[in-house]
This record gives sequence, structure tokens and C-alpha cells, in this order.
Amino acid sequence: MLITGFDALLADLDGVVYAGNGAIPKATDALNRLQEHSVILAYITNNASRSPGAVAAHLNQLGAPASAEQVFGSADAGAELLAQKLPQGSKVLVVGSSYLRDCVSSFGMEIVASHLDAPQGVIQGFDPSVGWQDLAEAAYAIHGGAIWVATNTDRTIPRAEGIAPGNGSLVEAVAAATKAEPLVAGKPEPLLFRRAAETFQVTRPLVVGDRLDTDILGGNNAGYGTALVLTGVDTVRTALAARTAERPDYILKDLSGLYETYPVVEVTGFGVRCGAALASVNGETITIDGDESNLDSWRAACAAWWLAHPRQEHAVEPKLSFSQIVGSKP
Repeated sequence: MLITGFDALLADLDGVVYAGNGAIPKATDALNRLQEHSVILAYITNNASRSPGAVAAHLNQLGAPASAEQVFGSADAGAELLAQKLPQGSKVLVVGSSYLRDCVSSFGMEIVASHLDAPQGVIQGFDPSVGWQDLAEAAYAIHGGAIWVATNTDRTIPRAEGIAPGNGSLVEAVAAATKAEPLVAGKPEPLLFRRAAETFQVTRPLVVGDRLDTDILGGNNAGYGTALVLTGVDTVRTALAARTAERPDYILKDLSGLYETYPVVEVTGFGVRCGAALASVNGETITIDGDESNLDSWRAACAAWWLAHPRQEHAVEPKLSFSQIVGSKP
């Protein structure tokens, strides 16, 4: 099974373990089985709205194993990054949660409520209560010369109702108003992944996430194995089109795939084979001898396209031709 090749699982939360307040099917069972295989578990989240203790409590309510020590979040990383840029006692405008304010305070910085207080720094993290006035205050302060840190830049966030705007969408609003770009603390930067690996002294972690531009890119940046699960934002089509830096090592339907034998991807004289599927590239078209509803067909297509385009700087979606179109897509 796939997980036996690793000594730790570094799991994203939104879109992997839960969506909104509810658990994603099969996720908690998969997380609870890790201990049977002596695999360390840590959670790597870009959501800066809650403390590690609150995140762990939510996970426990869903039936997942978790403690505060297992949660590594972008709020702490963002406050640490800001503290590296500003001296102690600096005034900071916080756009985000009360926990983010606590993180900033813990580094000896003074929290202010308005650009009129002449803050030297602005830190922006996700919180459902953030509104227009908060974004406007951030823009005014940045125009005034404040250093700007974003905990993360996820454009969207999976919720029980569907996909909603994430911190990145709000960051982009401020960027549009200021013509500035923030320093980013969370994923896709490798800091949180490496900190978790160092904390638990593991050497072969697998990063699992639902987003190519944060989870997979961040895991790749850290030099770890990466697995995309299809339970959140990204799909087999976006994975296929992904630029080189955002390509995962594995594609799983959900976390239960950790306990399955991952099919061998083999280059043959006729194309790339994965399970019963065979894919070949001709120009901008991938021909797949396989069922469109079978994940192995997409794995073969990805491997063939990526082999033909090893250095792709921008997302490019090829044309697809399946020999079988049966059932629903993965």
C-alpha cells in the first residue's frame, strides 16, 4: 500500500479532512489507521482563523486523531515572518482573527485598530468576519508604507455549501487597491512542512492536499512526496494541466487511497500505461485507451503529458480523446 513507503503524513485540512464543519467521507477512518503502520500524523493548514487547540478540538469531534502539537498553521508562521521584519514594540494592524492577533502580540508587537495609528506592519489572514472596512484600513496603512504580510493566498476555501472565497481573494482586493504584493508566510512556502518534519524528526513525509497551488507546490518546494486528493478544490483536469512545479507524485480519489497499492506507471513503446489504461501524446492531444471514469486513465494521461512536457511554466490543458466514456468522471 502507498502509505508504507513513508514515515509521516503531512495533511491539509480544508478539502482533505473536512469541508466546513463536516468530515469528508473516509477521511477520519484513514487518519485513524496511520498508527497501525507507525506513520506520524501532522496537519498543515493555511487557515489562520483558529488556534491549533481549536483545530484539534474540531478534529476530535469529527473522530480524527489530533492534538494542538500536531497542528501547524499559517497564523503562527505569519506572525513569525512579520517579527523578522520589524523590531519588538512595532505597531501592527491585524486583518483577521483574534488568534492571529494573539500570535502577533506573542512576538512583542503592539496591535492597533486603524491606519491612523501609523502601523509599521499589516498582517492579513482569513476570518469570516473580515469586511470591507478591514480591507480598506489595510490598504490605507500599506499606502502609508507599512510592511504587508499575508498568512496565505488561497483564493478559495471549501465549505459544506461549496467553494467560497478564501484569504487569497481578499488579499487580491487589497493588492488591486495598493498595487503592492504581500510577503507570504504559509503554503506554498516550505516553512510549515519543514517545521513539522523537524518537530517529529521524520525523513520521508508524504504531503497530501486538495490544492495544487498551495499544498502540492509547497510539498514539492520542501522536497517531499506529494499526493493530490480529489475531495476539494482541484480535479484530475487541473492536475493534468498543471505547471511542472505543481504536479503531484500521486493522485488519489480520497484519503482511503493511502491504503491501496498505487498502480505502476510504465513507459512502453506504445505510450504510458497505468493499470489497464494506456495514454499517448500526439501534439496537443492525449489519446487514452481506457474508461474516462477510471482514475487510472487520468493517471496515465497525466504521466504521458508530463513526460512530453517536462518543463511547463504555465498551466496548459490538452485535448483528450478517450476510447471509453462510461459512468461519472473521478
